[in-house]
Amino acid sequence: MRTPAEVRAAIRARELDEPTAALAPGFAQANLVVLPEADAFDFLRFCMANPRPCPVLEVLEPGTVEPVQTAPGADLRTDLPRYRVYRRGRLVAEPSEVEWREDLVAFLIGCSFTFERALLAAGLPVRHIEQGVNVPMYRTSVACRPAGRFSGPLVVSMRPMTPDEAVRATEITAPFTSAHGAPVHVGDPAALGIPALDAPDYGDAVEIRDGEVPVFWACGVTPQAVAQASKPELMITHAPGHMFVTDLDEGDRAHG
Repeated sequence: MRTPAEVRAAIRARELDEPTAALAPGFAQANLVVLPEADAFDFLRFCMANPRPCPVLEVLEPGTVEPVQTAPGADLRTDLPRYRVYRRGRLVAEPSEVEWREDLVAFLIGCSFTFERALLAAGLPVRHIEQGVNVPMYRTSVACRPAGRFSGPLVVSMRPMTPDEAVRATEITAPFTSAHGAPVHVGDPAALGIPALDAPDYGDAVEIRDGEVPVFWACGVTPQAVAQASKPELMITHAPGHMFVTDLDEGDRAHG
């Protein structure tokens, strides 16, 4: 099993370009959002207003690329497998590394990949790991609470389970408040405005077996949907499923 530093080194060397689920199990993973300083305070307010999809792990000083609280020695310009660049709400690039400006402020936001080791340890299914694909993620009709210039829809990730397994998964994930916590919905996707589970907005569809229901967690891809709705001058993010692996133990900050 690779350590987080070894995972980041492999990514930086471009030896690893894949979704990061199940990499460095036992350690927290993080979503990335990078914005000009002029928009950073509004986005921080947005995170505070929407802690389920946007639990903040670390906010860096403008121009800084080393997240010293969560992964000393790392470089946010190179240490994620893939990035996305949004300009005025439009996705314009998906590079393997990004350029930095002195006015850019980076946010690391908790990720549900963090609690998947605990689900697996309890014998619960994590279908995208089982099938070797990216987790399915969906834009919903549920609006986040707006803050400043930022507004937009909640994005959710989905893992199919039986109803009994969903209850157990809720118990296991609820304490992981810095990794989205308990599910936000179990069952009918139409209640979230999701038209079809086999056509996720991000990631890959997974098999849903007889007796299983979809279980939905708030997702750190939400800021990307918010970027498309709010159209900031620039937002740099991780590519969905291609996370930043931190040095934090999976239980660090689990209770906020």
